[in-house]
Amino acid sequence: MKKPSIKMLFEKNKSEPQFVEKSNVKDIELKKQDISSSYDKNLATFKSIFSVPKNTDVKVREFTIRALNRRAFIIFISTMVEVERIQESIVKPLLENELSTGEIRDIVSYPIEKTATVIGEITEFITGGMTALFIDGDIQSHLFETTNLTGRSIEKSDNEVIVKGAKEAFNERVIDNIALLRKKIKNENLIVDSQVISKRSRNDVFLVYQKDLANDEILQTIKDKLTSIDIDRILDLSILEQYLEERPRSLFPTILYTERPDRAASFIEEGHIVILMSNSPSCLILPTTFWSLMHSPEDHYLRAPYGNFIRLLRLFAFLVAVFASAFYIAITNYHVGMIPPDLLMAFAGTRERVPFPSVIEIFMMEIAFELIREAGLRVPTPIGPTIGIVGALILGQAAVQANIISPIVIIVIALSGLSSFIISDLSINFAIRMTRLLFICSAGLLGVYGLIALCMVFLFYLVSLNSFGTPYLAPMTPHFLSSKDLIIRHLPIKERFRPGYLKPKDMVKQRKE
Repeated sequence: MKKPSIKMLFEKNKSEPQFVEKSNVKDIELKKQDISSSYDKNLATFKSIFSVPKNTDVKVREFTIRALNRRAFIIFISTMVEVERIQESIVKPLLENELSTGEIRDIVSYPIEKTATVIGEITEFITGGMTALFIDGDIQSHLFETTNLTGRSIEKSDNEVIVKGAKEAFNERVIDNIALLRKKIKNENLIVDSQVISKRSRNDVFLVYQKDLANDEILQTIKDKLTSIDIDRILDLSILEQYLEERPRSLFPTILYTERPDRAASFIEEGHIVILMSNSPSCLILPTTFWSLMHSPEDHYLRAPYGNFIRLLRLFAFLVAVFASAFYIAITNYHVGMIPPDLLMAFAGTRERVPFPSVIEIFMMEIAFELIREAGLRVPTPIGPTIGIVGALILGQAAVQANIISPIVIIVIALSGLSSFIISDLSINFAIRMTRLLFICSAGLLGVYGLIALCMVFLFYLVSLNSFGTPYLAPMTPHFLSSKDLIIRHLPIKERFRPGYLKPKDMVKQRKE
């Protein structure tokens, strides 16, 4: 028997449609229709959609409205609502009220959120925690906001720890997160604009901004980006961030991720746009620059001299974390003449019995340090710090005694690793750690010349980055009118302007006396 050729198989597969969704075609068409005025048809439709009684947490309650003398039923998801409140404020008045009125609002002692007629829209509201009321003869459903999702209380921030300043952090309840922002910005111009993304999960996304500050063009760009996302599910802001980025493969992040409401509120007051999402204990700040990622909220809580000292120390730590290991390789392998004679003799004495070149030493210890760091994060909290300290001590001491690693390499790696911990933002921290490995390779190949060449490449690359139309290194390059809050923070009384690269509707935030 003759076997089919690859060309024949390709033509066959090409002619047959692939990945055609057949499982819920009927449901998709049904959800586009309006509800019926027939009580029995509506009851059967929604029992079928929610697989009642197979779906045990979906409850349907049938009764007769005494005041209207008409049959009705409510449907809700019991794990997402307050059942007792539904019974007391919705069902009981409908059963006991005998006043002859045609308005549900006059009978039910519970605020009606809205009415809807499309089956798919009503389904989305029910799965979001609302209770739907259907009355025999009505062509619309009454919807009640009965959502009561359990979650964590407002706690301290775990990842962005500061000594001075607010201690509150976002949690998984988006209502609480919005309330935290409202508490800090008591302004009628603060807009909370909701949008639903993903076809199956139907997650709620909230755009928070000040309408008299935020640039309309940037805002529309973000909305268009959210609308263009066509996917079944996005469960967390960390995943949504990857869909919003213009260059998702870039080493350097272009979106700021934070779990601190005070930090988010300060960016909103500057003209930025904040994205919140249900079930995510954080927010995204758009657009973002390199300097925003390098700053900490504590820089502004401290007095200007103290805040500037910490900021300069952080910038120095950034340079040490990126260049320390690579610079050590460059001068010990290619530019020995740069080292003073006494220090050179000390280096030579420590490396006398080490069999590996300095590049291999550095790579071995960098990988070991990363393993210890990740192990300390992943294991349970009580033993995490212990593993980090004991692992580093034992591994470093054993490697030196076995003449595998020289003591100076341990010092360089420890200094580089400690410096990276000062950078609080997780994304830029990862960028530093990965960039450091690239600089180590360049230094091993070409010494200081390789360092300078790769540094120039990275500068060109950073200049080419944009965050929703905003240059990544602004306002340093290109230059914009702003408060110049870059490396040195000025006194609060001197910060008169908002960032010019955002093109806010109101540039001046502090008038002259």
